Amino acid sequence: MVVDDSAVIRGLVSRWLDAEPDLKVVSTAPNGAQALRLVAKAEPEVIILDVEMPEMDGITALPELLKLVRGVRVLMSSTLTQSGAEISMKALTLGAADYLTKPSSTREANAVEAFRQELVAKARALGEAARRRSSFLRSTPAAASSAPAAAAAAPLRKPSSLYGGAAVTTRPAGALRPQVLAIGSSTGGPQALSTLLGPIAARLDVPILITQHMPATFTAILAEHIAKATGVAAAEAKDGETIQSRRIYVAPGNHHMIVERQGTSRILRLTSDPPENFCRPAVDPMLRSVAGVYGGSTLVVILTGMGQDGLQGSRAVTEVGGTVLAQDEASSVVWGMPGAVATAGLCTSVLPLGELGTAIERLVKGPAMAGVR
Repeated sequence: MVVDDSAVIRGLVSRWLDAEPDLKVVSTAPNGAQALRLVAKAEPEVIILDVEMPEMDGITALPELLKLVRGVRVLMSSTLTQSGAEISMKALTLGAADYLTKPSSTREANAVEAFRQELVAKARALGEAARRRSSFLRSTPAAASSAPAAAAAAPLRKPSSLYGGAAVTTRPAGALRPQVLAIGSSTGGPQALSTLLGPIAARLDVPILITQHMPATFTAILAEHIAKATGVAAAEAKDGETIQSRRIYVAPGNHHMIVERQGTSRILRLTSDPPENFCRPAVDPMLRSVAGVYGGSTLVVILTGMGQDGLQGSRAVTEVGGTVLAQDEASSVVWGMPGAVATAGLCTSVLPLGELGTAIERLVKGPAMAGVR
């Protein structure tokens, strides 16, 4: 379903999506009020929802749309501005799955094509995720109401896939106590980051490095949200700054964030190297550099996201003796990034988002081992 007050945008988006053999636009609407009248009959799996519209805007319509269609994934569409970024972040906290940033003009061919590619990729991924979840809940109704098992006293357990998909194998945790926590995330990541770090960040005596797939402007606002959720100093990383414990560093949009050793210090570098996995910032460059500097005392967590970014970096971490955890399919908006590392056999554990914090704390606060670098 496409909801936008611009007839031009509705037409473009509808044509792009209908041109894909596996996608179909079931309805369109010029504002949120009209979308509410149409959505129950249309039963979309994904809604492309504009932020600014007359009569009823996207933020007002969002929670009502989520109530009317169980399991629908909402993709917010906004301009790449400070205001647009703040509204998109608010939408994510209200239950939107992801966002799109509109090109400033339909005359900018490269920007329009990039928008089209992002739109199609995200609509497809969110639709597939919604379909799998719906299929699972129909086949096992009890799963819809079952709560995650308490993890406080349990050992790091082997994973299971909610949908019975690809098999995963696990490996032992690294022998060294972690001195850094590196997190990679994409679609669904902003919500997952706050949920994961909110209860535990203030109790972790290690630096936390985050690469979230986001454009410039958005990453600064993400850092502010994380700081509020955790009570820990969080900000976009600055080139050349020394890494300190009990601080959270977010890779700024359009820059890779990597770690270098400088004497006895570890510092952050921002680079404009080419995108990896079609992303900048990308998770793989961060993880490769962390593996090179922190070695086996690296702890990696891969959260919800499209694609496979983080797979090669996680492999580099395990090769030097570090530990990788991943979010499970059940709690992920899209099980692309965590699924890639899980099915590659790189993880010590694959856990629901609500259990990952306990696992992180147990590893970080475990007994110090000799030979920590």
